[in-house]
Amino acid sequence: MAQGGLGELAEGGRLVCRSDVLQERGAGFKFDVSWHGETVPAFVVRYNGKAHAYLNRCAHVPVPLDWDGERFFDHSRLYLLCATHGALYAPDSGHCLGGRCNGRHLTALDVVERDGAIYLISRHA
Repeated sequence: MAQGGLGELAEGGRLVCRSDVLQERGAGFKFDVSWHGETVPAFVVRYNGKAHAYLNRCAHVPVPLDWDGERFFDHSRLYLLCATHGALYAPDSGHCLGGRCNGRHLTALDVVERDGAIYLISRHA
């Protein structure tokens, strides 16, 4: 899958990807976002029918979570997994469920799905 580019938020949000790019508990889609004056990686996945987006940074040490391209889920496809530290995160909340990130969470980004596409509606920064 191709990465999305950094773009301006238009009224109603910035296009991240088409909805059909995300399969339930499948590969994610990586894109860039402006965060505190920096361009940083982010990703979106589909879990329980809903799109969830986060900065692509482990809560323990700020390294990308994904492994083998755009894979963010563990082998069971129940949790998001940090490929470097093995930390497990709840896909719908970003809360750490186990590993060195205990008590922390991924940085969530607000996205909305409409008209067959996923839009970033807030950067939180």
